[in-house]
Amino acid sequence: MKAIRRFSVRPVLPEPLRPLHRLARNLRWSWHPETRELFESMDPEGWRACGGDPVRLLGAVPVARLAELATDRAFLRRLAAAADELDDYMTGPRWYQGRTTAPDAPGGMDAPGGMDAPGGMDAPDRMDAPDRTARSATSPALPAAIAYFSPEFGITAALPQYSGGLGILAGDHLKAASDLGVPLIGVGLLYRHGYFRQSLSREGWQQEQYPVLDPNELPLTLLHEHHPGAGIGKPARITLTLPGGRPLHAHIWQAQVGRVPLLLLDSDVEGNGPGERDVTDRLYGGGSEHRLLQEMLLGIGGVRAVRAYCRLTGHAAPEVFHTNEGHAGFLGLERIRELMAEAGPGVDFPAAHETVRAGTVFTTHTPVPAGIDRFERDLVARHFGDGGELPGIGVERVLALGRETYPGGDPGVFNMAVMGLRLAQCANGVSTLHGQVSREMFAGLWPGFDADEVPITSVTNGVHAPTWRAPEVTRLGARQFGHLPAGELWELRRTLRKQLVAEVRQRLYASWRQRGAGTAELGWIDSVLDPDVLTIGFARRVPSYKRLTLMLRDRDRLTELLLHPERPVQIVVAGKAHPADDGGKRLVQELVRFADDARVRHRLVFLPDYGMGMAQKLYPGCDVWLNNPLRPLEACGTSGMKAALNGCLNLSVLDGWWDEWYEPDFGWAIPTADGSAVDDDRRDDLEATALYELLENRVAPQFYDRGPDGLPGHWIDMVRETLTTLAPKVLAGRMVREYTERLYAPAARAHRALDPGTARRLSAWKARVREVWPQVAVDHVETRITPPAPGGAAELGSALSLRVQVRLGGLDPADVEVQAVAGRVDDGDRLTDTTAVPLKPTAGPDDEGRHLYEGPLALDRTGPFGYTVRVLPTHPLLASPAELGLTALPSESTSEVAGVLMR
Repeated sequence: MKAIRRFSVRPVLPEPLRPLHRLARNLRWSWHPETRELFESMDPEGWRACGGDPVRLLGAVPVARLAELATDRAFLRRLAAAADELDDYMTGPRWYQGRTTAPDAPGGMDAPGGMDAPGGMDAPDRMDAPDRTARSATSPALPAAIAYFSPEFGITAALPQYSGGLGILAGDHLKAASDLGVPLIGVGLLYRHGYFRQSLSREGWQQEQYPVLDPNELPLTLLHEHHPGAGIGKPARITLTLPGGRPLHAHIWQAQVGRVPLLLLDSDVEGNGPGERDVTDRLYGGGSEHRLLQEMLLGIGGVRAVRAYCRLTGHAAPEVFHTNEGHAGFLGLERIRELMAEAGPGVDFPAAHETVRAGTVFTTHTPVPAGIDRFERDLVARHFGDGGELPGIGVERVLALGRETYPGGDPGVFNMAVMGLRLAQCANGVSTLHGQVSREMFAGLWPGFDADEVPITSVTNGVHAPTWRAPEVTRLGARQFGHLPAGELWELRRTLRKQLVAEVRQRLYASWRQRGAGTAELGWIDSVLDPDVLTIGFARRVPSYKRLTLMLRDRDRLTELLLHPERPVQIVVAGKAHPADDGGKRLVQELVRFADDARVRHRLVFLPDYGMGMAQKLYPGCDVWLNNPLRPLEACGTSGMKAALNGCLNLSVLDGWWDEWYEPDFGWAIPTADGSAVDDDRRDDLEATALYELLENRVAPQFYDRGPDGLPGHWIDMVRETLTTLAPKVLAGRMVREYTERLYAPAARAHRALDPGTARRLSAWKARVREVWPQVAVDHVETRITPPAPGGAAELGSALSLRVQVRLGGLDPADVEVQAVAGRVDDGDRLTDTTAVPLKPTAGPDDEGRHLYEGPLALDRTGPFGYTVRVLPTHPLLASPAELGLTALPSESTSEVAGVLMR
């Protein structure tokens, strides 16, 4: 029989065990081994059956066992110590609380406990040094709080609200912020079905299941209203208005991620119609309108949830809002509405827009336009304005923010990333290469500027070491990997490989049983993988650009590598295709069918249902982590970082983070054919061949080349270099420090500088500049070389003196900067490797309204060299010279503008 209703009965713990509730409800247990060990000791078999979830465990431990533990003095001492340690973690000052304005001051990135401190990746983020404990509270340069919005958060497998890298990155961001004491508030959606669970049919076709998640069985607490004198009231809720006046209500669930509250909005509440209840049904599901409603709820509803949370808890209101990808972009519109409502007629839309931009950070993770959320303009228009959301803001203003105004843009769509960039003063990609790709991809929003001048920076992603590092590696880390004997380091790697082999066999058996195989036909699984064979891992989402099946390009050659009599390799593969991506599912099936072949199935396996639980076993147990995307389509690719934390060597295309940190001392670079005139098939052939040759001629020989002591000395050196040199770079703590110092702090300062009056003046100034800019022009340029050289030639060490006449169209000289821009020139006279030199106003206006600007341009390099002149708007509150996307360049008729060829 099937139950007609499901609900949870919470356990009543004996009084001495009450602290277990708090330990279970704070997700710090997911990266705190001592807390996990405490729960496991209560009921080891039950702990495994519950998947290592303390909340589920507490509901499953027999009452008799609880009574026994309540009188177990040894257990109670451990419990008290864990509870006290959590209290200290939650309340004690940490890196952020000791931060000063100077980047190199004590408490900065190089301070004790920083990423370069003795202890490296194991260094604490506490403020234990005497020179810091006496220091005052957080510097006023830092925001009192930051709200961090993401459509998914990968905190732990016990809270399945993630699909892949974006969510795992968001989870690691929250955890690192907690460890550093950064006052973050996370904001997301609570998906009642989470992301899908993956299984395989007998034919290897991906199948999806969406289990129903009960929030009461998850480590969540429902936020309630408080009524003075009456205690806890009804659940707090926020409301959006949909077309036709329909309400969309949502409750606010809170997960506690260490020191960081994570607010998750849930639309499955009474008062909503069936369609509205399903808005938060599943992650990345449904059609365009369903997705739009999710993103409205995340952005607009998320801001309202933050306001409710701060009101009810007394938490500091965020000064900075950070949107992780464009999904939450509507948060800027809600904050504009707030400002206009609070300030009344004194703050109009342009002024409110300036204030909101100043305090907003936008991170793009998408290296291709096809990966960006885009909605039909008419669909967006129906959901805003009169009868919809944000009635105080005209629909045309909303649509203008997402309009693709650049060449090749579609005027019929609303682009969420474009809106995100227009509503954020600080924007970044997630690796150095991705920052470059993003500047090129969005350059059309800043016409007249070269891609390298587009105001999008980069902060390379990092991963949370306590989450992704195997306990065995953590324990050895205290002894410093640089001094660990080679034999111990090699034994560590074999131990981790052996654990992975056991995990793979268990998961593979379960998968084949799901596929319909009987026990009698699965005896071969006992010999799958070998703990002494070179083990390669490949696990990620399965879009086409990640090339899951590149390894299958030459199946005979791959088979030879797998079955080599002296230097065999074995490969563990995992990954999910999006439910709507049949092309991705065909790639999975192709890989599975190859892995099913009786000749190779003991050497290559595909594990379904890739998630955090699997990943935490997979990364440490592999010797090599393989990544072969189409360059440069991998924004960052953090799976290889997680592997590196455990001494796994990377074998990857130079894309994402590997492009900036690759060294031959700790991995290999797969040669690529990007930029060459070859078709996709030919490119795959070339790069697959390069992969096979690396495996056959370099990777496998180094693994199996043993010295007199039986150890692969060079391989162990690479492992050691990975742990000592690479691992400290890939930490999420480094990433969050960079966000704090380079983006959050500047955003807070900019936000504070824009009081209502200043914001009005700035928006009025921008409007005036935009209005008259068509009249700004470079009218005349005169140059001479000093000191003069024979024949008028330009020689190294001389200078070019410029006199430039500029028409300002009624602007004041203080409103503009006139620059000489110089650099190398290519065959098409395009400037590269440029330097901008400001010229000084020396006279004007003359009878024709022209202003004179002068200045020297040093000729400090040889070879083809050129220059031009341009006029930019300038204002003390502009974050970048390119902010307005306005520039005036010489026209073809401008007199005496010429390049200079140096000898």
